[in-house]
Amino acid sequence: MGGRRVNTMEELAVVSGISRPTLSKYFNAPESVRPTTRSKIELALERYDYRPNIFAINQNRKLTKTIGIVVPYSSDPFFAEIMRMIERRCIEAGYWPLVFSAHGQRDLENHALATLQSLRPAGALIAPLGRSSDFDNVQSFTSEVPTVVFDSNLNVGEAFVGHDNMQATKMIVDYLCRTGEPPCFFEMEPVNPNANKRRNAYIETMKQLGHEPMVIQVDRSEWDFERIGLEEGNRLLSSCALPSETVLCSNDRLAVGLIAAAYQNDIRVGYGEGCSLRIAGHDDHPWSQFTCPPLTTVAQDYSSIAERSVEILFSMIDGESPGENRPEVLFPGKLVMRASA
Repeated sequence: MGGRRVNTMEELAVVSGISRPTLSKYFNAPESVRPTTRSKIELALERYDYRPNIFAINQNRKLTKTIGIVVPYSSDPFFAEIMRMIERRCIEAGYWPLVFSAHGQRDLENHALATLQSLRPAGALIAPLGRSSDFDNVQSFTSEVPTVVFDSNLNVGEAFVGHDNMQATKMIVDYLCRTGEPPCFFEMEPVNPNANKRRNAYIETMKQLGHEPMVIQVDRSEWDFERIGLEEGNRLLSSCALPSETVLCSNDRLAVGLIAAAYQNDIRVGYGEGCSLRIAGHDDHPWSQFTCPPLTTVAQDYSSIAERSVEILFSMIDGESPGENRPEVLFPGKLVMRASA
């Protein structure tokens, strides 16, 4: 940008000699303008410091280039990784991704959806809070905006893409039973459908393997999972209340807190001489490989979930139906064996 500042499209039209409607057409879809005209516009953009107001442009279009992404908690590295992949895919396809976080709160999820709907997005990818969601409000949004739901399978939207919690949980329970003492299951009060599916899969698999299920549920439902794992883990370990020397946590973030609690109680986690507790998790949280010891877990297929969610949404935007009876696409988990179990 070497020239003087140009603040409006009207000013750019004057200095470039190109009509405002043609400029607007270019900013909406560059390929829709003739190559010679496009070259003149791009030359003017090199000479003059001008940036279009994308939101204003979108408001004047029947179909915007905005894709909304709504997640329960943007600071959770799991959702941060999924968002990163979805954002990159949208940008590569020429869309403008807008990310909203509900911060674990129903009113903020409602506000995010209302704000997004006011921007008239081309479509949305949402991971609902689940149990805390205002179902009627989320359903109303998805009836107006083409929406693919991912991660938390609230029965809204035109398709769901996510992790096969049943398959993944059964796999890691079987592994833990084959390699040591059958695990107890450590969870907090479920915040979304995934937690319920994992508990049910644990119970079913333990019974199939001839073991008595041992579920430990702590009466807390905040999103500060690591702190819950630490505080409740300290309570359980200090009182010798764990029914097994192997613990399967409902998610990796709880497991991170439990590993810290074991350290504070001078309990060594893992295999080998001096170890007295095995801890495993679920998700392959981006930080789980860096715990001490590194966490054994079952990985979600982040890349496939993000890619398939975006593919279905783009086909919907292009007018294609995702299929009858709200299709559900589930990707299997993968066992990740590390030192903790």
